[in-house]
Amino acid sequence: MSDGAAAPSDQNTELPTSPQHLLARLAALGIAYQNHEHAAVFTVEEAKALRGELHGGHIKNLFLRNKKEEMWLVVVEEDKRVDLKALGEKLNAGKLSFGSPDRLRRYLGVLPGAVTPFGIINDTERKVKVVLDRDLLAKDPVNCHPLVNTMTTAIPPQGLLTFLEAEGHSPEIIEIG
Repeated sequence: MSDGAAAPSDQNTELPTSPQHLLARLAALGIAYQNHEHAAVFTVEEAKALRGELHGGHIKNLFLRNKKEEMWLVVVEEDKRVDLKALGEKLNAGKLSFGSPDRLRRYLGVLPGAVTPFGIINDTERKVKVVLDRDLLAKDPVNCHPLVNTMTTAIPPQGLLTFLEAEGHSPEIIEIG
């Protein structure tokens, strides 16, 4: 399942859930995965430059909020442009803006640069609504950070859906972009 890569311990100490705990959760759910270690990446461009021949769907994660303090995690293919105004209307959310690093840490338990749908494991109060781009689910595997930006975990799209459901976050699947 894994190539045995481990995250640097200095990144794990600050996180409510370690990458190893997340990978154990995937295994417990019967979700096959492959894990790849790499240098830290903070942008889609950096990820593209480092990933080499890593196939499948690569994602961009938008942690968003509205004025009512509602939170969304929107997961799209990395090259898609997202119109926040149109997305807010589609989600009946009003005006959306990016959540602060403090909110990101509080709700998803990750740091900027490591936003991931796997962060849902830390949203035990189920405050964050998950939105997946329908086109992403046609990609196999889907590549996500496992709570840190020094690794990439590839899972089947059905595995991502299984994980989100198991964590009590049924995603809304819509066309984006």
